[in-house]
Amino acid sequence: MDNADVEAGGDDEFQGRRGRKYRPVVGDDDRAVLEMSSIDPSSSSSSSQPAHQSSLKNIKVSSEENLGSNIKEGSSASHVQANGPQKESKLELFGFDSLVNILGLKSMTDEQAAAPSSPRDGENIAITHGRPKDTAVKSGTLMGVFVPCLQNILGIIYYIRFSWIVGMAGIADSLLVVTLCGTCTFLTGISLSAIATNGAMKGGGPYYLIGRALGPEVGVSIGLCFFLGNAVAGALYVLGAVETFLKALPGAGFFSETTTVNDLKTLNLSVHDLQIYGIIVTILLCFIVFGGVKIINKVAPAFLIPVLLSMLCIYIGIALARKDYPTKGVTGFSFNTFKDNWKSDYQKTTSGGVPDPDGAVSWDFNAMVGLFFPAVTGIMAGSNRSASLKDTQRSIPIGTLAATLATTVMYLISVLVFGGLATRHLLLTDRLLSATISWPFPAFIYVGIILSTLGAALQSLTGAPRLLAAIANDDILPVLNYFKVADGSEPHFATLFTAFLCIACVIIGNLDLITPTITMFFLLCYAGVNLSCFLLDLLDAPSWRPRWKFHHWSLSLLGASLCIVIMFLISWAFTIVSLALASLIYYYVSIKGKAGDWGDGFKSAYFQLALRSLRSLGANQVHPKNWYPIPLIFCRPWGKLPENVPCHPKLADFANCMKKKGRGMSIFVSILDGDYHECVEDAKAACKQLDAYIEYKHCEGVAEIVVAPSMSEGFRGIVQTMGLGNLKPNIVVMRYPEIWRRENLTEIPNTFVEIINDCIVANKAVVIVKGLDEWPNEFQRQYGTIDLYWIVRDGGLMLLLSQLLLTKESFESCKIQVFCIAEEDTDAEGLKADVKKFLYDLRMHAEVIVVTMKSWDMQADSGAPQDESVEAYNAAQKRIADYLAEMKSTAKKQGTPLMADGKQVVVNEQQVEKFLYTTLKLNSTILRYSRMAAVVLVSLPPPPVNHPAYFYMEYMDLLVENVPRLLIVRGYRRDVVTLFT
Repeated sequence: MDNADVEAGGDDEFQGRRGRKYRPVVGDDDRAVLEMSSIDPSSSSSSSQPAHQSSLKNIKVSSEENLGSNIKEGSSASHVQANGPQKESKLELFGFDSLVNILGLKSMTDEQAAAPSSPRDGENIAITHGRPKDTAVKSGTLMGVFVPCLQNILGIIYYIRFSWIVGMAGIADSLLVVTLCGTCTFLTGISLSAIATNGAMKGGGPYYLIGRALGPEVGVSIGLCFFLGNAVAGALYVLGAVETFLKALPGAGFFSETTTVNDLKTLNLSVHDLQIYGIIVTILLCFIVFGGVKIINKVAPAFLIPVLLSMLCIYIGIALARKDYPTKGVTGFSFNTFKDNWKSDYQKTTSGGVPDPDGAVSWDFNAMVGLFFPAVTGIMAGSNRSASLKDTQRSIPIGTLAATLATTVMYLISVLVFGGLATRHLLLTDRLLSATISWPFPAFIYVGIILSTLGAALQSLTGAPRLLAAIANDDILPVLNYFKVADGSEPHFATLFTAFLCIACVIIGNLDLITPTITMFFLLCYAGVNLSCFLLDLLDAPSWRPRWKFHHWSLSLLGASLCIVIMFLISWAFTIVSLALASLIYYYVSIKGKAGDWGDGFKSAYFQLALRSLRSLGANQVHPKNWYPIPLIFCRPWGKLPENVPCHPKLADFANCMKKKGRGMSIFVSILDGDYHECVEDAKAACKQLDAYIEYKHCEGVAEIVVAPSMSEGFRGIVQTMGLGNLKPNIVVMRYPEIWRRENLTEIPNTFVEIINDCIVANKAVVIVKGLDEWPNEFQRQYGTIDLYWIVRDGGLMLLLSQLLLTKESFESCKIQVFCIAEEDTDAEGLKADVKKFLYDLRMHAEVIVVTMKSWDMQADSGAPQDESVEAYNAAQKRIADYLAEMKSTAKKQGTPLMADGKQVVVNEQQVEKFLYTTLKLNSTILRYSRMAAVVLVSLPPPPVNHPAYFYMEYMDLLVENVPRLLIVRGYRRDVVTLFT
């Protein structure tokens, strides 16, 4: 575009989207180009810059605070260059923000966009306007993921339980245990990597991943269980550290004592000693956690380096070991020892793990899995701190899988090494064999063991509060609001609560009792991660594009299956308890929690299932056995409802009566008169209001608002386009316009007739409800009969509606009566027999009554009903005669044919009289037989061709006269009931 002078005048400015002001750029003949007036005029020069010289450094974006001053400056400028550095602003021509806004480059100025206060708030923001300056300390792959995972995995189990597991289970079963548990965590790590690399990840770790994949209810239930698992795991590690400390320094115990079992002196640790030291250690660790991530990252190496050195000392000691050195029972690495320890030797032990034929504890393979599994947990330690990572998509896969592979390989090697190093007796009696054989002396190993367990406890006490804070920040459960924290802040209150839980578990003091509980919670979380990846991988939505490519739904399904199998292998009782706890939390969240749409996998699954089901239905007609009513509820009243009332209160009650046991879908439609561009916001607000009404009435349905120039045009568009395939509405339900004459709404007759004609042309059934104000709700029980005046063939729709009414509590005490019209008395008996046989074959119970045409003429002696109908008949005759006379007078004056509602009509006065008389007789019959009926159903007569709409409304008014509750039904060209199975 050529350079153009900008005429900046206050009158030319106008308000644009997002509150910005624009002014037209004056060119030769092109005034369609717009330019933002928020560009600093000083940034332009008299000469345009070449394109290759412009860079991001030359972009200057005004902050919102200075917007007003910039506008004033822009208004006072007489000539401003239209290209050069200002060219970026013209991206606004496309109706979107420029790349400066999209990429967050506004942070180069003082303008900062408020960061979302929670992951849930952030979900509603597609593109953030600027990135807030983050002052929090961020960690890389090594310190942020690998080291925390390594510290959590290399915990107490390896040092004080691993050699005992090898002795009890044997080398073969131990290899199987390690392989089973390692495979489970490795597959979980693959699933975790795939989900974590599918977009930006906020705080909450596995909870965030599971919640966004399986929905908030599942995410919160598993997330809270995982939080409890981490809190309890902290207690496990603290108790392990204290136990090691007391065994290394027996004199430090206040209540411990030494006993002899099978000529073997054993130190029996007192629970009180474990409780006292455990509480002290937990409090000290909490002080470190309160220091924040920066302090934890500095302290973590101090815990990890001695651990690695201690493991090095263990392997050096193993290499130097020989027969009965450094203690009796050590054989050095021997093939004979390896062979002797190959098979398992499960036996009873004391509560301290010492073999005893009369011991109270029995061991088997399942128990070994439960005891060892906590040694492979901790793979979530890095993802728990996802909010503190520089690059979650790179750090979590690499750090987690590296830590998992490294520790699993080390465990497998340790099984082989310990199995060939010492006799089974030594493996079972020396719980600290790793310290006994270490080089140069055991005391250094004790220090390594204590620091490793304390490091794992530190990571648990660091990750658990952040997990709880992330759940609270999502604002799903109001009861967790106390644990909310601002972005970048430390979850101090959540840390105190975690410490309280940890101390409560420490008071229990039994390591082997705590272990299965942790195992269940961790396995439940791992199963959730695997199921999340399985669901996302299987659905393969367009948004599923993880950077981590080494994943497959089958691996995730295998990982989830392994988690469930391991849970039941360990303890079916603990499995049931953990699943029950998760289910209770799920139920509580679904009842008390705030609804949130996170685009979870279940919604995607429902969507794909709906599409597949829709395709499988095809476009052919549904068989009558599979026919369901899909009512299109016409919410627009004939007249105005009070404000904030989007629909007649009884329409939803009637829609529910058309469904069997609530199955089926209703479509509530309202039409707004006006221009679409002007009324679009009003339509959105009305749709939300109508949705709230449907939910309040507990009706399964959807709301649709259509903007059209008139009600007739809007409805015509609805009946043509609403629905997909065979899931199109098949019944149009609307209220009878009883108020049209009372409130002089002269446009109603024509609209009413056009709607009925559109339904007939579109092959839609019609149900018109008269007396909707008195329609009963589910708590108002009705007695009497449901009377059907079956005049024309309607495919059985009237019969089906009566049966659906009987399934509702309000009508279940009623009986059905079917009235049939016969021309001659001689036809009555045959017609009655045929209808009874037909109803029997349809499995419908009803009394059949035949009314002959001659009996209509004999109703003159019937009394009041006849008088009432005749009075209404005479009044309708007079009104029609007056209307016809007015039409003829107008046509004569204008020299045109008879016109009504802008259309030419042909009036046959004898036919009009016949219609009125037939309607009179039908109304008289209804009043004679069905005055006390709970509800009356009658066939809807179609509007006569070329008759004025006013005449048809007179016919209908005469038909419904003095009938309190009436359903006027017209079927369509197909059967909705069948005689065959």
